[in-house]
Amino acid sequence: MGDFRRLKVWQLSTRLVVELYRITGRFPRAAMFGLTAQCRRAAVSVVSNIAEGSGRGTPADFRRFILMARGSLHELRAQAHIARELDFLCQSDHELLEQRIDEVSRMLYALARNRSPSPAS
Repeated sequence: MGDFRRLKVWQLSTRLVVELYRITGRFPRAAMFGLTAQCRRAAVSVVSNIAEGSGRGTPADFRRFILMARGSLHELRAQAHIARELDFLCQSDHELLEQRIDEVSRMLYALARNRSPSPAS
């Protein structure tokens, strides 16, 4: 299916992971093994599923992994909401994460519909 690193959605998802690590680094220490770890795991799962799907070789497999990436992204959105409710996230960080999640979600949705990745995806 090609080099996943050329996919725009993979690049943006990777940036989301980096931003999320920066933001969750400010979460309370008591949340380290709970919400912090869950957020990070979900974000990394998005990036990993895009990469794994691109290496599977068939459009059907790629689509399946893209859908799993979307699931992880929705999980991250729910976790960000919980973090905001607990005042672990300030409003501006929450808005930044929501914006990034929306952007990646739209791209994953388009990829799942098209079933064939292109570098612009």
